[in-house]
Amino acid sequence: MKWKKLGKIFCADKHSNWLYSHAMIPIAEQVDGDLFRIYFSSRDKHNRGHGAYLEVDIRKPTSVLRVYEQPVLEPGTLGCFDDSGALPNSIVNVSGRKMLYYTGINTGVTVKIRNSIGLAEWNDSTQRFERCFEGPIIDRTRDLPHFVATPEVHYDNGHFRAWFTSCVGWKEDASEPKHFYRLEYAESNDGINWIRNGTVAVDFRDEFEYALGVPRVIKDGNLYKMWFCSRATKTCPNYRIRYAISYDGIKWERQDHLVGVDVSEYGWDAEMICYPYIFDHAGLRYLLYNGNSYGKTGFGIAVLIDE
Repeated sequence: MKWKKLGKIFCADKHSNWLYSHAMIPIAEQVDGDLFRIYFSSRDKHNRGHGAYLEVDIRKPTSVLRVYEQPVLEPGTLGCFDDSGALPNSIVNVSGRKMLYYTGINTGVTVKIRNSIGLAEWNDSTQRFERCFEGPIIDRTRDLPHFVATPEVHYDNGHFRAWFTSCVGWKEDASEPKHFYRLEYAESNDGINWIRNGTVAVDFRDEFEYALGVPRVIKDGNLYKMWFCSRATKTCPNYRIRYAISYDGIKWERQDHLVGVDVSEYGWDAEMICYPYIFDHAGLRYLLYNGNSYGKTGFGIAVLIDE
């Protein structure tokens, strides 16, 4: 496959105290016709993640029509799993409810982060996502003692399926402890209580790779396709977008050589591309993605021109 980059859509640049920097992990939602809403995570002056959105005409996606002036998801209360940030990851529409699965950020002491997964629901009256619970719905367990994050959730034939980042450990490094995380798979009957047995969806490719995140899954016919990001290789320390296929959504075969998109020669996405989101509209397939510095330079869009 081959993707044609259409340009950068948005980057937060001191728009407000809460929309101060970054525009991470974009998610597209069709509003009406060619009008799309793109949710993303911004950071405030204290570096805490908030949920935000903007709207575009997908025929001219790099011309933003409006940026919503209020956060649609805010950090949780002091001491909760998401008091240092709440990052939108995956929207699932079930029986008229719009459910948002998000990453709750906790900063650590011995290690820098301890994240988990929360659930919120869209409220038309408040025009924001309201938490379903003060605590996480997927977290570390007795047998899986490290953090989880960045879920992709689907509702299929009466049950829920999730692919998400799962940390398998930390190691002391020269400057700070280094995390190692791959992609895990889990299922649920209600989208709240999850059956986790440590099923590995996508594992590390080699001894150099140590971080896999933000899986995005679509199904074409009987084939599941996943785009995600990982770091690193022997020669490159930064994120790149990767690709895998599966016939059951559980066992995946990596085909990174087919991903068809890489960093640019210069500019906002010349060092890194990460946090993909795939969606189809009017016969075209689109890719949203972040560039340098984990979304500090914003997010852009590409269209599939050859598969």
